[in-house]
Amino acid sequence: MSKQYQFKLVLLGESAVGKSSLVLRFVKDQFDDYRESTIGAAFLTQTVTIDDQTTVKFEIWDTAGQERYKSLAPMYYRNANCAVVVYDITQSSSLEKARTWIRELQRQADPNIVIALCGNKTDLAARRQVTQDEAKKYAEEEGLMWAETSAKSGEGVTEVFTAIAKKLPSVASPAARPGAGTRTGPGARQGVDLNKQAGTQGQNENCNC
Repeated sequence: MSKQYQFKLVLLGESAVGKSSLVLRFVKDQFDDYRESTIGAAFLTQTVTIDDQTTVKFEIWDTAGQERYKSLAPMYYRNANCAVVVYDITQSSSLEKARTWIRELQRQADPNIVIALCGNKTDLAARRQVTQDEAKKYAEEEGLMWAETSAKSGEGVTEVFTAIAKKLPSVASPAARPGAGTRTGPGARQGVDLNKQAGTQGQNENCNC
């Protein structure tokens, strides 16, 4: 019997780190150099096939990064099963902002939420300000997933969401049984660390998935 899961996923991070571009690449395999800033939040869905019998549908809330929309964030991460907190590898300040979002999630989101820290814009590696070691160390200390991506080239994007999808069903609560909705309860335990699976064959070297 095939298994179908549905999970609520929220993207958080400073404005212009590429959250919307990541989602566009994941959902439509497209990239827009001149994408306008998100107002409030955007909603998209995408399904990931884990194997012949298992599929995961993500309900994705892509939140605006501007400070004036910050007060709206709790309505989007409330009851979320997982969160992708994005920073720009060329802007050290964006990692600090990501840390702020992660602390907020740890305090106010469901205690079982799975959090992935994602460094975007690897296509601009020549302008890198955030080292992999710095981000990985922080992720390890906080028990987070960690990966680097490029929404522009597509590098690592599918791997991030697929890795999350693979983790969530195996640790799902009764509220997220196959075919169940996810808005009424948690879906996964926090602290799944992709770094522990680094080097797996077939995975992007920058995505410890």
